[in-house]
Amino acid sequence: MQATSAPPATKPAPVATPTILRRVTVMLYEALLLFSVEMLAIAFYMLVTLNSQHPVAKEGMKAWLFLVTAAYFMWSWINTGNTLAMKTWRIKVVKLGHHKLPFGTAALRFLLAWGWFLPALLVCWAFGLHGKGQIAIALLVGVAAWAMTALFDKDRQFLHDRLAGTRLIALPKVKR
Repeated sequence: MQATSAPPATKPAPVATPTILRRVTVMLYEALLLFSVEMLAIAFYMLVTLNSQHPVAKEGMKAWLFLVTAAYFMWSWINTGNTLAMKTWRIKVVKLGHHKLPFGTAALRFLLAWGWFLPALLVCWAFGLHGKGQIAIALLVGVAAWAMTALFDKDRQFLHDRLAGTRLIALPKVKR
């Protein structure tokens, strides 16, 4: 009687990290798609509130848009691991040891991703910057600074991914 031997161990396929330029390009594409989602959300909110101009309704719209944005990203990351823009550019967000991104991880990643914009917006608020050019420059500096966090990471991941325990991976081209 022969003993059965275990199949030879295989090395896991190396996982490629998308380039910083590719990930920033996805963000620009994502901004266009998100703009459409936000416009539909605003139309719905205005319909429900009968376009109320009351200060509470105006603040409510900000909260509504935050929730819609969170739902858009978190549902995409949890459901498939990528948004439409990420899918187009063959990028997926993963957490090691998980088949799908857990809800808590997706929520944490969403909140930490505000690091791209929140510091710049706080600077604008603190220094009373209101001009479109001033805000644009502050945002550009903030986005560039956050993008540079990947240069200091051994796996070239952005700071919010490192802190959330997630990573972006490049998916292979689909052969047709």
